[in-house]
Order: sequence, then C-alpha cells, then structure tokens
Amino acid sequence: MAMNQVWGLLVVLVFFNGCFIEEQRHTCAQAQIPRSKKLMNASVVSRPEVVKIGSILTFDSTIGKIGKIALEAAVEDVNSDPTVLNGTKLELTVHDSNSSGFVGIMEALQFMESESVALIGPESSALTHMISYVVKELKIPLLSFTATDPTLSSLQYPFFIRTTHSDLFQMAAIADIIDYYEWREIVAIYIDDDHGRNGITSLADQIAFKRSKISYKAPINPDATREDIRDVLLQVSFKESRVLVVHTCTNRGLDILDVAQELKMMDSGYVWITTDWLSTVIDINSPLPKKSIAAMQGVITLRSYIKDSQLKRKFITKWENSTKLGLSTYSMYAYDTIWLLARALDDFFHQGGNISFSKGPQMKDSQGTFLNLDSLSVFNGGKILLKNILGVQMNGTTGPIEFTSDKNLVFPAFEVINVIGTGFRTVGYWSNSSRLSTSPPETLNTNLTNQSSSSELLYSVIWPGQTVIKPRGWFYPQNGKQLKIGVPVRVSFQDFVEEVKGTDRYVGYSIDVFIAAVKLLPYAAPYTFYSYGDGHKNPAYTDLVSLVNAGVYDAAVGDIAIISNRTQMADFTQPYIESGLVVVAPVRRVSSGTWAFFRPFTAELWCVIGICFLVVGAVVWILEHRRNDEFRGTPRQQVVTTLWFSFSTLYFSHKQNMTSSLSRFVLILWLFVVLIISSSYTASLTSILTVQKLSSPIEGIDSLKSSKDRIGYQESSFVRNYLVEEIGISENRLVPLNLPEDYEKALNDGPQNGGVVAIVDERPYIELFLSTRCQFSIVGQDFTKNGWGFAFQRDSPLAIDISNAILKLSETGELQNIHNKWLLRSACSSQGAEFSVDRLELKRFKGLFFIIGLACFLALFVYLVLIIYQYTKHKPDLSESPGTTPGRLQTFISFIDEKEDSLNIRSKKRLRQTSSFRSNRDIVSLNGYRSNRKESSSIAPECSEHGD
Repeated sequence: MAMNQVWGLLVVLVFFNGCFIEEQRHTCAQAQIPRSKKLMNASVVSRPEVVKIGSILTFDSTIGKIGKIALEAAVEDVNSDPTVLNGTKLELTVHDSNSSGFVGIMEALQFMESESVALIGPESSALTHMISYVVKELKIPLLSFTATDPTLSSLQYPFFIRTTHSDLFQMAAIADIIDYYEWREIVAIYIDDDHGRNGITSLADQIAFKRSKISYKAPINPDATREDIRDVLLQVSFKESRVLVVHTCTNRGLDILDVAQELKMMDSGYVWITTDWLSTVIDINSPLPKKSIAAMQGVITLRSYIKDSQLKRKFITKWENSTKLGLSTYSMYAYDTIWLLARALDDFFHQGGNISFSKGPQMKDSQGTFLNLDSLSVFNGGKILLKNILGVQMNGTTGPIEFTSDKNLVFPAFEVINVIGTGFRTVGYWSNSSRLSTSPPETLNTNLTNQSSSSELLYSVIWPGQTVIKPRGWFYPQNGKQLKIGVPVRVSFQDFVEEVKGTDRYVGYSIDVFIAAVKLLPYAAPYTFYSYGDGHKNPAYTDLVSLVNAGVYDAAVGDIAIISNRTQMADFTQPYIESGLVVVAPVRRVSSGTWAFFRPFTAELWCVIGICFLVVGAVVWILEHRRNDEFRGTPRQQVVTTLWFSFSTLYFSHKQNMTSSLSRFVLILWLFVVLIISSSYTASLTSILTVQKLSSPIEGIDSLKSSKDRIGYQESSFVRNYLVEEIGISENRLVPLNLPEDYEKALNDGPQNGGVVAIVDERPYIELFLSTRCQFSIVGQDFTKNGWGFAFQRDSPLAIDISNAILKLSETGELQNIHNKWLLRSACSSQGAEFSVDRLELKRFKGLFFIIGLACFLALFVYLVLIIYQYTKHKPDLSESPGTTPGRLQTFISFIDEKEDSLNIRSKKRLRQTSSFRSNRDIVSLNGYRSNRKESSSIAPECSEHGD
C-alpha cells in the first residue's frame, strides 16, 4: 500500500517536473539524445572523467550547515588525490530541501534524471523512508549520515545505507543508564514523526529487558508552537515519573528545554536525558545564549565517541581553518561518507564496471495503462556498487569503517555527557561490547583485565537543581489521584486487620505498620482503603493480589504472605513480620518419673552403646593378652577382667596398665567417645529433671504426613494448596476452620470425635491463638520460611519506597513497638510453648561410633599381621613335642595364647642349643683331623725300615 502511494506521488511529480524549474528544460532537451549513443560512449572509456553524486540537505538546519561543508571538503580531498579514483573526479550537487518533504522528493527526482550514481541524505528519516522506495526501483544507493531511524535497516530498504550509528544503540545506552540508577518508569518526549516514534519504540524494547517501562509517551507535533509544547509538558508535569527522555531534532530540542525551564521542570527531583541532538547543538553553536544554557543544566546527553587518531586531528585542523561553526561528530560522518563512496567506486571500476543507465521501470496505474516514467533512469551497476559499499573496510576520521551483516557500522560507542555551567564533562562511556564504563571503550576492548568489577560505572553527576544526590526519579503529584488500597475484611484474628463498624476506618497491626511507613515517605501519598471480602469468612488473599495485578487496586494492605505465585502477579515490599507454616497440636505435661534416667537415650542408642563397651573390651583383651599379666589367667578371670575394664572406662576408673601401643590407641579414642556420650547424657538428663516439658504424639509435619488423621487449616488460606501440592497430603484429610474458637474445639475433640489431630497455619496466627490457650503448643520446627508484606502493582516505585520506610521503622524500634501494642500477650508467656524432643537418637552419634569402630578394625588388622609374622619366624619344632603331633590350626592358636615372654625364652634357649651343637661338632671334627695326622706320621718310619 505504501509503495503504491509513493509511485502515485512520483507520477504527479514527474508530470509537473518540467514546470517547476526553468533549468530543467535544458535537461529535457538533453534527454532527446539517443540513449544508445550514451551507452556506446560510456563503454568506450572504462573510467569516466566525472562521476555524478547528489545530496539533499536542509541548509537552515544545524546539521545541514555542517553537513554541506563536510561533504564539499571531502569531495575536494578526494579529487585532489589521484590515487583514490585514478583520475576520475567526483561531481557533487547539493540541493536544499528547505525543510519541506515535497521539495525534498522533487530534488531527489531531479537527481534520478541527472544520472547520479548515488544520493547522500536526506537529513529527515521520514523523507528517507519515501526516497528509499524510489532508489530501490532505480537501483541507486542512498547513503545517509543523519537518518538514524532504526527501521531503515530493515530488508524493506535494500539500497539504504546508514553511515552513522542507528538510534537502536543510543536507546540501548539510555536503557543501561536508567537501569544503573535503578529507575523503573520514565516519560518519553519526542517529535511525532518516523524518527521520533521509531526511536521511542526501540527505547521501550530496550528498557523492557531491564524490567523498566515507559509510563507515559508525550508526542509533539512536528509543526508545534511553543504553546503546543507548553501544553504537552504540562501534561508531563502531572505524571508520577520524573525521569524524562527527550528524543527530537536539533531545531526543536532547545525549545522543549526552554519551556520546561519556565514550568519549573528543571528543578531538583527531575532527571533529563536526551539523545545526541543536544551534544550536537552544543558542539556546533557554542557559545549558546545564556537562556539556553540555563535551561540545560544537569541534563545528561549522549555523543558518538570517536577515539583520537591522526586522521581526526588532521580533519579538525582543516575544519577550523574553513569555518567558524563548531565541529560535530556528524561533520566527520559526512566527511567519511564521501570517502566510503569513493573507495567503493574505485573497487567498482577495478571490477570492470561502467556508469550506464537504462530506461525507467515499467509501472501501470490502477486502470492498467503504463505510466510515463522515461525521464527516470535505472543505474545498471547499482547492485554491484551497493555490494562494494557494504564491503568497504577502511579507516576514516571516525575510526574503523566496516558494516555488519545487518548493515550497521561496527563498534558503536557513545560518551555520556553531563551539562554543567557553560560547558559539559564526560561522566562515562558506553559501547555495545563493554556497556557502561568510566574507561574509554578501546581500553576495555584491547585489555579485558582493565574491566573493573566496581559498581561505579559512571562518575558522579550534577543533576538539575545543582545537586549530586541521585533523584529518586518518581514523585507523587499533589493533584494526582488517591491510591486505591484493597484491605481484606477478616472475621478471625482481627488483631492484624479489622474494619471499624460503621466507618471507613481500619485498625490492626498490619494497618498501623502501613500508616507508619507512609508517614516516612518524603512526599505526600494520599490513599483510600477499600474493603475486600463479604464479612462472613476470610477472603482469599491470592484473589486480592490478582486484583492488584489487574489494576482494580493500586495496592493491597494486610496480613498477606509473600509466596511464589503471588510474587508473579505483584511487587511486594520488604517483609514487616517473619512468618512460616507451623503445626499446633494438643500437648500434655510430662513429669520426670521413676525411670527418667533412661529417657535421655533411645533404646536403639542404649543397645549400641552397650555393644560398643563389650567390643572395645574384647579388642583391648586381644591386644594385651600375650604381653600383659593383668589380662591373663583362667577363662573366668579373663572374662571378669575384660568386663570390668570396659565398663570402668565409663568413669575413667580403669586400673589396668596398657603395654601395647595398639591398645593405647584404641583406648584413647574410646575415652573420647565416652566423654562425648556421658556429657550428652548428663545435659539431657538435667533438662528432663529440671525443666517442665510438653509431650505430644505429633512431632511435626513428617509425623502428620505419615498418619491418616484429619488436619485443620485456616479457611481461604494458601495452606490447603501447599499441603496438597507440596507435602502430598490427601484433600480428604483437610478440614477448613474459620475462627480461633473453631481451632480450639477441633483440637479438643480430636480425630476420634470429629475433630483434628493438629492444625497447620502461619506462625503469627498460631502465636496469637496460643497466647490464651496453654493446652496447645507448636510441635516441631517451621517447615516453610516467608514473611508478610504489602502488594503493589508491578514496577510500582511505591513498593521500593515503602520497603525503605519499613526498614527505617525496624531500625528505630517503632516496628517492635507496633508489634507489642497488638500482639504481645502475657497469659502463656512463661510456657515457652514449643514442643521439643528430649531423647537423643543414634543418628546424632553415628560419626563417633564410626571412628571407634574403624580404630578397632585397624588395630586388630595390624595385630594380626604382626602375629603371623612372629609365627612364621618363631614357628616351633613339631618334632620336639612329645606324644601326638598337633594340627597347624591348634599350633597357631596355642602360639597366640602363649605369653610373649615364654616365646622369647624358648627362642633364646633354642639359639643356645644350636650354638652348643655347632661347637661340639667342630671339636669332633678337629679331634678326627688330629688322629689322622698321627696315624700318617707313624706309618712313615715303618716304610723307611723296610727299605733299608
């Protein structure tokens, strides 16, 4: 539909085109030259002498003035450098749109007829939208250094190329600033055109990621007068949010600030954040009039961050010598746009491209007849040139120039500027990679270790009203509507919330806390209480919170538990009282009794302790039997000694001396275990004998879960769903109860008489119930932990302010005073009503028993290894034993039973016998040797006599 409208406009413009400008007649005559001749001439020379490009600017605008100067300077530099286009010159024609969309379209059509290869501009995003349809059909790249509307990056405009950063990144930076200062609602002031609307839409998307929102949009007519602006700002002044974001153009922004100054909207408490239009005005038009300077004090604005470079310094010098206007970042983006186009044209010619045009597109009207669009030319090489432009990688005055896949410039970054006095100061930086920081983006990108974990992402800001204290960003207007507060009408436990009959007043603990908190707010917050409930039974609090979420109430005040499903519907304040689910049951007083000394330990623990005494005694006997005479004797004596030793360790009165290192190791650990057990027994027995205790068959939620008896709960409470869904208790067992008297009757009757075995409810209710009923008590521990708070609509600033007020009440002690006024009771205050289990169980001592068991096992294992080693070394000679030969097992058992001293004596005796035997054998051998010698000597003389 939009396309048809554009082409319809084109038909009218082309029809009357020759009537508007006299010079166009010559162009029309030129058009009579056969196009084939032109194409032939273009094909002869690969590189033309001149390439035509056009630009549409608004000469009387701030950006239009500096844009024209920058474009012409860039063309001059390109043409003076023969290495750029190898002799081809750029011919730039700049036309003034005169701030008129109609004239801007006329100028664009003239460029289409003049066979320009590219169009730069226009300044307006709205006009850029219109022209983008035309260049799409004529295949002519449209480059803009001012049209920052994020929607222009869509696939709908394939021939549009933005040579500056999109507003999408500006809005992301503003969203991070708002999130850093923890503001949750803002007011957006903008010019109601494509540029303004689409920019604010991007801002809304960005702050939604930070759990913030635009609470009010204040559009301003593009042709608005100062009175129109005043009317818009008056509406803004009635809104609660004091964080104002201004997204407009350079020629209207100062008017908005001036009117705000007149309306006292630049005073303390306000926050003004602008997009880069304000920094552009300051850079170009300084010094500004005093009135304008006064109207922008404390404002935060953004400016594209361009790091220092040689090209940037060279351009600044050239700029200062050519004009008295200040240098803006838009000047550098305009300058780089020409160089970007020149690089792309050079690549275009290197690829063999030539400048050629064909007839305009064949378009039909609604009746099917062809439209006469022959005066428009389609650039045959437009797609190739577009591809080359998007593929350029170069360094310009603004830094690296390169396009991403979505046709955005790489490395978007901004300075965060605070306007102070006659100038400004940089309080931080923002980039798409490092987000907010007090360091320039390039230092963070090149060295990640420089990224500080400090919470200070921006330096201190001087806000409107010359204050350094961060504004709260929210204010309740004096002429604003009163808050609608939903209050539950309770029929039980009215100490928390009670409606005074015949009036619209409410009293109670929760009401007093809310009233005290509201009094601490630094602004007036009028409110009106509205009843919720029928007065016959307690209302469902989850339904009340859902009404807050639906906008029926601004808040809900009462004894409202903060649970997960409710926090998904509303924002809760800081809890003003701790809560949690507990079990209350009938209890009886337990006397000490005759056998009270058995109560500290359970039967299971008593059995394990007795077994441990026997085991330790046996282990010590095994380790000491072979070397300690005190553990030897007849079997009866050894059993008595072992039992006496093991049980005497209970009082540390054992008299036996330990001779084995292993037995000493076991004994030391056992005495440690005995010390712990005896100390625990003494403490528990003392408590049993001296403190009056309560007993109940119910010990907590676990015993309730395992039983089959009925359980009571407060009617309309979330407790029912929790017991069914989280604990797994059957619905058939749950009995709803309404009044404290119903609680008492149901507990007294018991499950056998139609009552309940116990009641599950929130601790504050139960404590109030027990304050006058001493026959019941809380059993077990709280099995949930939560608190009570006040519910507000999502993202309401009041939730935060009331939370801070509750913390102040707690710090000053006022919160405790309110508690004592309503909830302090004295009837059963000395009871200490909670039920606790006195008996110590086995699981509490498992670690100790594991330690002593491991010690005994290790000692026996080492002892066995040593015995086996001694047995193999000192194995007795079986041949020495008289009578029958014993078996190996019997021999080993006898060896173990044998006293170690006897083994040593026998070993020494055997060693002496072996030595004596060897000595006798040596003497016999020596005597034999001597006798042989004598015999041989007596034979020799006899032989000599026979010879003679």
